[in-house]
Amino acid sequence: MPSQRVRTSEHTARIAAPAGVVYGLIADAVRWPLLLPTPVHVERIDFDGVHERLRLWDLDGEQVRSFHLHRILHPGRRTVEFEQEDTARPGLPTTGTWTVEAHGDTHCLVTLRQDRTPERHPAADTAHTRHRWQTEPADRLTHLSAVAERWERLDQLLLSFEDSLHLDGPAELVYDFLHRIEDWPERLPHVDAADVNEDVPGIQIAALDTCTPDGRTRATRTARLGFPAAARIVFKELLTPHPIAARTGAWSLTPDGDGVRVVCAQQVLLHDPHTPHTPNAPRDPNDPNDPNGPNDPGGLAETRRDVRTRLGRASTETLRLAGWRARTAVRRLR
Repeated sequence: MPSQRVRTSEHTARIAAPAGVVYGLIADAVRWPLLLPTPVHVERIDFDGVHERLRLWDLDGEQVRSFHLHRILHPGRRTVEFEQEDTARPGLPTTGTWTVEAHGDTHCLVTLRQDRTPERHPAADTAHTRHRWQTEPADRLTHLSAVAERWERLDQLLLSFEDSLHLDGPAELVYDFLHRIEDWPERLPHVDAADVNEDVPGIQIAALDTCTPDGRTRATRTARLGFPAAARIVFKELLTPHPIAARTGAWSLTPDGDGVRVVCAQQVLLHDPHTPHTPNAPRDPNDPNDPNGPNDPGGLAETRRDVRTRLGRASTETLRLAGWRARTAVRRLR
């Protein structure tokens, strides 16, 4: 049987950041959903310090693809070898290597090499897949560079927080409330409209219009992954209102006495006021608080407080109403 032809691509970018910083961003795949535009969620399955197995969900247009990713990390050489396999097309892995080479203390060269075996079925190797294969590496390097070159301000731009409540009622009913996001306009006062696509069970793309306390409407778009067996829903905002550049999070339910404790953990990357545009998630073009408009907000400390307060208020309101719905449903069943 003749061997299959392997396609190879190699892209290199010069990044104005220390090599150690850039290697750290590549190595920390669990944080990719917050820092890079297409990863929706990354689950670490196994890691012994060198060998790592991951499950990655990645956005491809209006769809979410799932991959298994095996990596070998070499921090001394600043290289990461990987083998990535699409769960929908097993047997056709993409292999490759990330290489970071220091150029002085504040610059480095990053090379992404990939080897791919084309689809066995000629019809599956479409113009779209070939275009994606050609453009994805360069796009990844562009977005990596945008994050890495803000490394001195990254701690100020990132915030992480949790809101939690003990709720009376079955975990199944609380999970159902959080999962059925298409019903939120009827159940949550801060949600005006919801348009939800769930072509694959458990994978949702939801466009929401939400109302702010001062009466303005914010448009958001979110990818959500439901894990009912683990009582968890993870999400990533794909269309974010200023001053948020990226937002990820998870709803997690655990038994708590005679009820359930629900935690909403969120991570936020703020727009950098020193750069006019962050090449990450798209923004609402009608947002009056866009940094290119006349209403640019104040300093980062105030912005961090405002974002924490607003998102915490919305998640806590959602939790309280989820608990109320669960208690009400139980009373009706009795």
